[in-house]
Amino acid sequence: GAAAVRRAEGALPVSDSAVVSAVTGPGGIAPRPKERRTGDWAKAFAPRNLADTILAGYLPILLALLIIVLPLAWMVLSSFKPPSEILTLNPTLLPQEPTLDNYAAVAERVPLLTVLRNSVIVTAVGASIKVLLAVTTAYALVFIRVRGANLIFLGILVALMVPPEVSMLPSYLTISSLGGRNTLWGIILPGLGTAFGTFLLRQHFKALPREIFEAAELDGAGHVRKLFQIAAPVSVPAIATVALVTIVNEWNNFLWPLIIIDSPDKMTLPVGLNLLQSIESQTGSYGILMAGAVMVIVPVLVIFAALQRYVVAGLTQGAVK
Repeated sequence: GAAAVRRAEGALPVSDSAVVSAVTGPGGIAPRPKERRTGDWAKAFAPRNLADTILAGYLPILLALLIIVLPLAWMVLSSFKPPSEILTLNPTLLPQEPTLDNYAAVAERVPLLTVLRNSVIVTAVGASIKVLLAVTTAYALVFIRVRGANLIFLGILVALMVPPEVSMLPSYLTISSLGGRNTLWGIILPGLGTAFGTFLLRQHFKALPREIFEAAELDGAGHVRKLFQIAAPVSVPAIATVALVTIVNEWNNFLWPLIIIDSPDKMTLPVGLNLLQSIESQTGSYGILMAGAVMVIVPVLVIFAALQRYVVAGLTQGAVK
C-alpha cells in the first residue's frame, strides 16, 4: 500500500528506481572514481579471482618486462658504464661512475655525422614516397573503377607474403646495371612499393561511408580533392600507423644497404655501426657497442612517442560509434 501511494504521488516507478540504484549505488549517490578503483582492486585480489588476476594480468606483464624491457634497460645503462663495471664478477644495474666516453669513442671510430645524415635522408625520402604510394594506390583500388582491381589486390597480397630476401639478387642486378651502387637512391628505389601499407589503407578506406564521397562528387569534387580533402583527413590514424611502421623499417634496414653500399661515405647508421663491431673486437668494448646500439634506437623511440596517440586512435577507431 505504501509503495502504491508513493507511485501515485509521483515517485519513480519501481523499475526506474532499480535502474537508479544499480547506477548510483545505495542511497542514490554515485560512487567516486577512487572508490570504484578501490572496489575493482579488492575484487581482483579476492581469493576466488586471485589466480586469474596473476595468470592473466601480472604474469604476462612480468614476462614482457623480463624479455623486452630489461635487455633494453641493460643496454642503455651499460652504454654509460666504464669497462671495469661491465667486465666484473659483481655487476650492478646502475652505473657507479657514469661516463660518456663510450659515445665519444663511437664518434671517433665511425663517421657518425655522415652515416646519420645518410640514414635521415634515406628514411625521410623512402618513407614519404612509400606512404604516398600506399595512400594513392589504396584509394584507387577502392574508389576508382579499375578493371581487374581484385586481381591487382591479390597480387599485392602475394607480395606481402613473399619475404624480401627472395628479391635481393634481382634487385642487386637491376640497381647495379642502372649505376645505383654506392648511391642513396640505390638504397631507396627497390623498396618504394609497400604491400603492407596498401593492404591496411585499402581495408580502412572500404569502411569509410560512401555518402560523404557521393556528396563531394555532387559538389563537383574530383578524385584529387576527394583523396586529399576527405579520405586523407579522416584517415589520419591509419596513415600514421602506416607511416610509423614504414619509418621504423627504413631506419632499421640493414641487409639491403649492406649489399648495395661499399663506401663508408654512403653507409646508413646500422651499416656504419656494423663497422664499429668489426673494429671493436675486444671484450672490453661492450660499452662502445652498447652506445652505438642506443644511437640507432633512440630516434625510433622519439618518432614512436610522437605518433603513438595516432596509432592508438587507429587501433580503437570504429570500436565506439
